[in-house]
Amino acid sequence: MEINMPNPQSNELIIITGMSGAGKSVAVRSFEDLGFYCIDNLPPTLLPTFVNLMKESTKGITRMVAVMDLRGGDFFSSLIDAIDQIADEDIVETKILFLDADDEVLVRRYKETRRSHPLASTGRPLDGIRHERELLTEVKERSQYIYNTSSMKPKELRERIITEFSAQMSKSFNVNVMSFGFKHGMPIDADLVFDVRFLPNPYYIEKLRPMTGLDEEVSSYVLKMDDTQTLINKLTDLFEFMLPRYQEEGKSQLVIAFGCTGGQHRSVTLAEYFGHLLEKELPTVITHRDVEKRKG
Repeated sequence: MEINMPNPQSNELIIITGMSGAGKSVAVRSFEDLGFYCIDNLPPTLLPTFVNLMKESTKGITRMVAVMDLRGGDFFSSLIDAIDQIADEDIVETKILFLDADDEVLVRRYKETRRSHPLASTGRPLDGIRHERELLTEVKERSQYIYNTSSMKPKELRERIITEFSAQMSKSFNVNVMSFGFKHGMPIDADLVFDVRFLPNPYYIEKLRPMTGLDEEVSSYVLKMDDTQTLINKLTDLFEFMLPRYQEEGKSQLVIAFGCTGGQHRSVTLAEYFGHLLEKELPTVITHRDVEKRKG
């Protein structure tokens, strides 16, 4: 199997900033779904320290997002200096995503949410918005990405971020391949369910009945069938087509479930087969939900 997943980009930092009310909360949740390590309301003076800690992390964190805005108060004025310091030290590739919106849209959003602007807690929201826009002029000029969200719904903002930033995220995409028995109920968290009850059932062979698909005798019996090989070929083509597209849509985890009658033989065999096949390309976990529920 050859799954053409995007190659990961190492040591990448996205700074989310911009106008209050322009959609930063939606943006950071979107990056979390893409597998970025995200931190909200980070004082700019701590940015170099944050990047160094992530670089030294033993957990392999290479894609980071930091949200920095006027909630940082006086610290925010040091953002440009912090970005320049990171660039001089060549610690990480840094890009700025600036979220903007028209003044009248921001005013309407504040009125709808009944929140006060951070720079106009006792005055008109428009006064605070205009003051904030002045303070952010230099940061906006330094930004690689500028989104005006005036006409965007939250879903549309998320979709744009997914499209823009999902090209290099294979390490954040994980697959869980599981087996189950229909007699014990369907798994509620499965994304793809394949019913393999049409395959010959080892349960009806006396010596195989007490075994499971984890045993060589059972797996060999199931895998040697012509229908099993036909199914494997078709599902291999399906996974090669579907998995990269799930990732491009921003999905961070996919649960693939194989079901047979009791979750002992056929489903376990197929889950083992495809789990070991997929783990050559992607981080993969194999689980057998009902394999311990032995038949008599």
